[in-house]
Amino acid sequence: MSFQTPDLRDRQTSAAAAKKALLEKFRAAAEDPARADREAARRAVIEAREKRMAEREAARLAREAELAAEARRRAEEEERKRLVAEAAAEKARREQEELDLMLAQERAEAEARLLAEQKAARDARYAARKAAKKIRRRGY
Repeated sequence: MSFQTPDLRDRQTSAAAAKKALLEKFRAAAEDPARADREAARRAVIEAREKRMAEREAARLAREAELAAEARRRAEEEERKRLVAEAAAEKARREQEELDLMLAQERAEAEARLLAEQKAARDARYAARKAAKKIRRRGY
């Protein structure tokens, strides 16, 4: 054995002393008043950050609600315009149907008048032929 090699007891006492010194260092750090101030400042920063985040989230939710309301208003306006356009188209369609029906009735009446005039003209020609034939047979 050498005189420079520490024996087991020396190693154990130096390890215990190192642990004790380390523990004292941590106790001193835990009891340091500046540490409490740093933790308080850190907590204040964290609380301010959380408050800002909550405000941003509330603003975002308000913007989303506003955008949703605007989209709903636009959709309602589009629906109203669509209904008005449909009503106008339906009215125009009915008016066109009525006009078509009136035109068809007028055409049918005109055709009936034309057929009646043609029949009258035919009857007149027939009657004229009969009269002419009668005159030819009688001779006067």
